[in-house]
Amino acid sequence: MGYFKDLREHIAALDKAGLLVKIDEQINKDTELMPLVRWQFRGLPEEERRAFMFTNVIDAKGRKYDIPVVVGTLAATRQIYGFGLQCAPEEIVDRWNHAQSNPIPPKIVDKAPVHEEVHMGASLLEHGALGEFPVPISTPGYDCAPFTTASHWFTKDPETGLINVGNYRGHIKSPTRTGVFLSSSNHGGYHWRKCKERGIPLPAALVMGAPPCVAYTAPSRIPFSVSELDVAGGLAGAAIEVVKCKTNDILVPANAEIVIEGEISTEFLEPEAPFGESTGYIAEKLLNPYFEVKCITHRKNPILATIISQMPPSESSVMRQVAAEGNYLRFLRDQCNIPGIIEVAFHSIAVRQICVIKMKKINQAHVWQALHSMVGYNPATGKMVIAVDEDINPRNLDSLFWAMAFRMQPHRDVLIIRNRTPQMDPSVFPPGHEQGLSGDEIAGSSAMLMDATRKWAYPPVSLPKKEYMERAKQLWERLELPKLKPQDPWHGYDLGLWSEDDEADAQAAVKGDHYETGEKRAKLRVKVEKL
Repeated sequence: MGYFKDLREHIAALDKAGLLVKIDEQINKDTELMPLVRWQFRGLPEEERRAFMFTNVIDAKGRKYDIPVVVGTLAATRQIYGFGLQCAPEEIVDRWNHAQSNPIPPKIVDKAPVHEEVHMGASLLEHGALGEFPVPISTPGYDCAPFTTASHWFTKDPETGLINVGNYRGHIKSPTRTGVFLSSSNHGGYHWRKCKERGIPLPAALVMGAPPCVAYTAPSRIPFSVSELDVAGGLAGAAIEVVKCKTNDILVPANAEIVIEGEISTEFLEPEAPFGESTGYIAEKLLNPYFEVKCITHRKNPILATIISQMPPSESSVMRQVAAEGNYLRFLRDQCNIPGIIEVAFHSIAVRQICVIKMKKINQAHVWQALHSMVGYNPATGKMVIAVDEDINPRNLDSLFWAMAFRMQPHRDVLIIRNRTPQMDPSVFPPGHEQGLSGDEIAGSSAMLMDATRKWAYPPVSLPKKEYMERAKQLWERLELPKLKPQDPWHGYDLGLWSEDDEADAQAAVKGDHYETGEKRAKLRVKVEKL
């Protein structure tokens, strides 16, 4: 099992594989860069999307940067996500399961590429501090500033010493200060509250350009008691090399491109955002913590890594979706010990709010155990959680809606769970609403659990049997008709309500013996008055 030891190896491999677009033309980071990449998410099928590298970047004032910017290198597509793990897209979930079952603690080193340049004290501002880096504006026309996006925040639990890695936006406010969005449900927020109780600031390190195995763990919602660095080692199949920060004892990837060290104030909050968020809406201005920069270290000739978020589908939605699918599958199947769990699927357009559980039902109780367990894993994930049978493709909306339409009754199979944790969802509270009020039927966050599995035997799916569809496909291809992309279900199959007589009649029909069936039907006539 191989892995990319740093971002540079990953970029070189993407380039060699034809998955990287290099733009050498001068590009304005504040007005042009992200809109250009955005177009592939609004105008191309997923298989045609690519990672981008911009080598000639300027800002709105005409300043030129000698630092290239990359976007989409982590998850422009599921293929690129798998590429970063050196596996096929269909192997990603297994790779995640293996990593969490076989974590490997990091290896501490004394010397590291990320310490090739160190700026602190007087030299911090001499090199421009945060202004050294061409952080782009993600949503020109709406964002209030450039924001770091592929920004992996490393914090340490002041009680246990466990390091957490979380992906949170970073609002650039000055050369030495950023905002940081620490929500009530992320683990960095837990560390912040623990430090606040102790009356101390939260030491932190903002890492940009981490090795892919580390970057993928940041938005993954790994359990609180587990270190993302250990899981990253499991993904890599080897210990991730880490080095201690220059101004605190936080361990960061030794092969990262850029590390920004500092403290997050627990004494004051200040306005942060607006910013285009992964929900597809602009996040409103809120009072949030801020981060004061003490030191910046980076490799010689660093690369600035960013991700494109905002309106899904996006790189952000793919990263969140893929990691969550593996985590929740493992949770339901292995930790909750629910039999029959086959697959957990999130839909990119809804980020992590629409979840489908595919399962081979043993009894009805297991369905509801799975539904309740899903919303119990994280209070901010899963607004709609739907259980479906093993013959339903949870990723295909037509297949999903088919199950919802004909295998579910709202009065019987739907349950509403209240008092959930809102997560950047504009439907939770109206503008200006005072959050946290109880007994309000308008405001608040909830989840809908839906059992869309069959409750009894069903007639067969009304499509030709597999053998006939396969023959027809061969004919289609021989005629050189347009390339097919089969969608499940693409053939008929038995769902329990199909007798031997039904099968015999159907076989007679394809042999041209349907008159014989007509004769049998005639013998079964009854007088009208007996009906």
